[in-house]
Order: sequence, then C-alpha cells, then structure tokens
Amino acid sequence: MKNKENQTYKKPKYDKGQIFVKVMAGFLAVLMVVGTLATLIYALI
Repeated sequence: MKNKENQTYKKPKYDKGQIFVKVMAGFLAVLMVVGTLATLIYALI
C-alpha cells in the first residue's frame, strides 16, 4: 500500500531543475536555428 501511495505522489511533482534544463535546451536550439538562418540569409545577400 505504501509503495502505491508514494508513486502517485511522485507523478504530479515536477523537478524545477529538469524544467529549467528543458527550457534552456529549447531556447538554445531556437538560437542555433535562428543563427544559422541569419548566416545563410546574410551570405546570400
């Protein structure tokens, strides 16, 4: 019984560190794409 109760409480709980890492990874990925596109556009002009 105790194991099931502990598992149910762990699911809705999100680690702030994991969320921060995912947000930063997405932000850096967007910056890489924007930087690449800006470089290509600048090279073509």
